[in-house]
Amino acid sequence: MTTLQNKIDFAVIFSVANANPNGDPLNGNRPRTDYSNFGEVTDVAIKRKIRDRLLESWVANGRQEDGNKIYVQSDDRRTDECRSLRERFESELGKDAGGPKTAELACQKWMDVRAFGQLFALKAGGTKKGAKKADDDGESQGDTGVSIGIRGPVTVQSAFSVEPIDVSSTQITKSVSGEGDGTKRGSDTMGMKHRVDKGVYKFFGSMNPQLAEKTRFADADADAIKAVLPRLFENDESSARPAGSMQVLAVIWWKHNCKSGQYSSARVHGSLTVNPDGSYALDALQGLEPECIPGF
Repeated sequence: MTTLQNKIDFAVIFSVANANPNGDPLNGNRPRTDYSNFGEVTDVAIKRKIRDRLLESWVANGRQEDGNKIYVQSDDRRTDECRSLRERFESELGKDAGGPKTAELACQKWMDVRAFGQLFALKAGGTKKGAKKADDDGESQGDTGVSIGIRGPVTVQSAFSVEPIDVSSTQITKSVSGEGDGTKRGSDTMGMKHRVDKGVYKFFGSMNPQLAEKTRFADADADAIKAVLPRLFENDESSARPAGSMQVLAVIWWKHNCKSGQYSSARVHGSLTVNPDGSYALDALQGLEPECIPGF
C-alpha cells in the first residue's frame, strides 16, 4: 500500500442549534468561547469524533483488524477489554512493546496513530517513567523512562464560530437528592445547563505526504477520513448535544497535484469564506479544484 502521494487540505462547516458543542470543565462546562466571544470546539474534541466514526464504520463493516484499529478509544465505545492505553499497547504489541521497532509496529496496527501521531511514555527495565533507579554503588541514575514520539501527517485545527455566539444558561433541579437520607433536598439537587442558541462553525485540516512517508499513512487512510467527515456528529448525541442539534453542512476537500502542494495551506484555507447562515464562497485557485461534499 503506497503512502499519501498528494497534499490534501480540507475544511468542515457545521451548525449548532440549542446544544453545547464543547463544554469547558474549568468554566462550569459552559460552551467554549475565546476572548471575543466566538464559539470554539477544540481540535482534541474533533479528533475524538473522527476516531469514533472510524471505529463505528469498521466495526459495522467487519473490518476491525490490524491497520484499521483505533488506539485511543473512549471507555464507552471501546471494542476490547483494555481499560487503559498502556494495557492496549502491551496487549497488542506484546514482547515488541518498547523495542526499536515500536513506532513502526504501532503505525502498522493503529490507524489513528498513523494519522494523528502519538506519544508513547514507556518504562525501561521494569522501572516506571519518573522513578529513580540506583546503580551498583547506590547512586541514583535518574529517570529511566523512555518516550517514543510519532509525528502524524494529519493536523486538525480547532473550530471557531463565524460570528460571536449567545450562550443561554438554564437553572435545573433534580427530583431526587444524590446524597443524604432523602428526608430533605441537598445542595446537589440544583444545577445549571448551558447551550449555544444558534451558530455556524468551521474548522480546517491538512494531510502532509512527507510526514505520511514516516508513518505509512496511505491514500486509503485519507479516503477513510474523508468518508466520515460528513457524518461527524452521527451517534454523538448526549443530553448536552441532542440528536439533530449539530449538523455538518459541507466538507470542502482540496487535493493538490503534488506532494509539496500547489499552494500553502494558509492560502488554501483563506480562499474559503463562510457566511452566518452556513452558505459559503470559494476564491478560485488556478489548477486546484475543490471538491464540495454535502453533509450527511
